[in-house]
Amino acid sequence: MKAWIRRGLLGLFGGALVAGSLAGCAGHHRHGWGSNADSAEFRERIVERMSSRLELDAAQRAKLNVLADKLQVQRKAVREAGGGGEPRSQFKSLFAGDRLDRQRAAQLVDEKTAAVRAGSADVIAAVGDFFDSLNPAQQQKVREFMDRGGRRWGRT
Repeated sequence: MKAWIRRGLLGLFGGALVAGSLAGCAGHHRHGWGSNADSAEFRERIVERMSSRLELDAAQRAKLNVLADKLQVQRKAVREAGGGGEPRSQFKSLFAGDRLDRQRAAQLVDEKTAAVRAGSADVIAAVGDFFDSLNPAQQQKVREFMDRGGRRWGRT
């Protein structure tokens, strides 16, 4: 991937993280990146960008869409684990008393971990199907992107 794409994605994620943190600190519910419409729009932009950078054909793009769907389902399952409430409020509730609710913290970790385990086979299969469908040059682009880890140095 080109350096400007990586910087753009990192900036986008960083901006979303800062905005989410500020909204969370403000104490009101935010319908920004977490809404279904925004999430679908963001997902489509990422799929489009990856498709163009890797020069995917129709079959490869279909597998990328399946992967994106599986990841979205997995993310939703993890968010809803632990009672289905807002993750921030779940976390804050651990500190509501004089002492950390260690039992509830352990239970929350177990529930989130179980949600990850439940969907991991589907995600792994989708990742494998997508990666295996790539030609060697496309696979190398993916490896190079992962090797750089989104850092600015080491770009070509």
